[in-house]
Amino acid sequence: MSRTLFLIFSLFLRGALGGLICEELPVEMCSFSISSSGKRCLLENHAEKDGSTSYQCETSEVVVVNNMSDWVETEECITACGVDRNSVGISSDSFLDSKFTAKLCSSACYHNCPNIVDLYFNLALGEGTFLPDLCRARRLNSRRAMKEILSSGAAYGPSAGVACAPESSAQVQSYEEYPPEYPPFPAPTPAYN
Repeated sequence: MSRTLFLIFSLFLRGALGGLICEELPVEMCSFSISSSGKRCLLENHAEKDGSTSYQCETSEVVVVNNMSDWVETEECITACGVDRNSVGISSDSFLDSKFTAKLCSSACYHNCPNIVDLYFNLALGEGTFLPDLCRARRLNSRRAMKEILSSGAAYGPSAGVACAPESSAQVQSYEEYPPEYPPFPAPTPAYN
């Protein structure tokens, strides 16, 4: 009921303000949302003076290139892909969890949740790993998939700066060009319109 009311309220808010603004989203709807400007929303934590931690939704500088905007991820995709809407930040360590990669590479997630797949596709590229290859390897042998991630050499220490994708994958525009042995994705459909 509260989610329904939120979505109805969001429709009115969107019409009044001209789009989705990350800073105005409730904390529980922040992660995996995309603003009307096409930038990803991210959940940040802040230490308060009394020692407690508060959470706030903020606009990141990461622009989604697949023409997605005004996007609040559905609960179906959150569940299908095995992600946590209350997560602060995102880490490539999740690729080492075989249960997570099984859900991310599942047909229910990979076919129907282009926002989440796009996010992890780009995260994998940043680590020197190609998500469709990881999904294929995972279906063939999950230990081999984990070995591929661990031996990629792309997970540099903090002093090395930002990891870049290998030159061979620099031409990749979208995960949609390389689905792991699946037909192309359906066109993105926001959670509300």
